[in-house]
Amino acid sequence: MASNDSKPSFWQRRKGILPFLVIATAIIVVLFLNEETSVRTNMKYEGRINELKEEIKSNQDSAQYYRVHRMAIENGESDLEQLAREQYHMQKPTEDVFVYE
Repeated sequence: MASNDSKPSFWQRRKGILPFLVIATAIIVVLFLNEETSVRTNMKYEGRINELKEEIKSNQDSAQYYRVHRMAIENGESDLEQLAREQYHMQKPTEDVFVYE
């Protein structure tokens, strides 16, 4: 009989799990159904952040490209006339321009 007293009954075991189930259900509701802390919303924000980081990187690359060209023009390393002819398709009155794409 002593062995039966040390074993919890079915109802005692069930009541021990009940608080755990209530807490677990509350956590799931907060994580998945609450709009502000939703996992889905956070994943969407992370995706948007990654897109913006890529956009920043591409903009920095293009800014660096134009910065180098500007410095070359200011320092006289590049011929301004050649730059105008290549990028803006300018020509002298007696010249023909061929544009390759």
